[in-house]
Amino acid sequence: MTTPGPPGDISPHPSPATTDSAPPGSNPADSSATAMSAASPDASPDPHPPTGSGPVPSPALGSVSQRGWERGAVQISSGGGPRKPGSRCWNRVFAGRRQAGSGPRRSPGPAAKQTLGPSLADRQLALVEALTAGRPIPEGFDGFRFEAARLALLRKRAGEVARQWPMLAAGFGDRWTREFATWAAARPTHGSLRDGWDLARDLTRRGALPPMAAAELAEREAAWHYDGTSAPRSRRVPAVRTASGAIALQVAGRVWLLRRP
Repeated sequence: MTTPGPPGDISPHPSPATTDSAPPGSNPADSSATAMSAASPDASPDPHPPTGSGPVPSPALGSVSQRGWERGAVQISSGGGPRKPGSRCWNRVFAGRRQAGSGPRRSPGPAAKQTLGPSLADRQLALVEALTAGRPIPEGFDGFRFEAARLALLRKRAGEVARQWPMLAAGFGDRWTREFATWAAARPTHGSLRDGWDLARDLTRRGALPPMAAAELAEREAAWHYDGTSAPRSRRVPAVRTASGAIALQVAGRVWLLRRP
């Protein structure tokens, strides 16, 4: 039996069972399914964890921040697909990976260098020392060709020294190249001027300096200061020097030969 309502209301009052029904515009079947899934203990968990639960592992991206995962999940769920490289979200997610992979390359340690053997620079240095300072021939070089190159370099050095010290070379005549090569075989070059100066001093100490080269050496000693290790420099004060009986005087940059041997 239906209880009559107020005047003008011709619809019956709803029953208590229909009072909690779904709001207008919604599907009653969806509402009942939602209620059943909430009451069921075996309901599947939410694929997107709540905010603040920490990093979420992803098969493609690894561990990313919760904020970046939520943004990517919202876009994927809306049908937009994953973000393309170059977007702000992508750069923020992979910034840590790029920084972790970028770093200074480590040079090989001493053990690795010993395994690889001497470098090209070391082999070139050993070759130069063997050609100019009388060091042993490096491995891998032909002995005959090496000796030919060494003699050619000594002949070239002898010619350059002869241009700087003409009286010294003329004092030996035809024996000059052989005399210089014997002396310079184990001495690296310091320039043609210094090489001839060192040879003339060495011959003076041994008493083997040619007489015509004595005046040349005395004039050089009076005009220039040479300590045997650095480049010669001109003298600024008067000086008198002797060499194997020759005497030279230098005043104000001018040199006079006072006596010949």
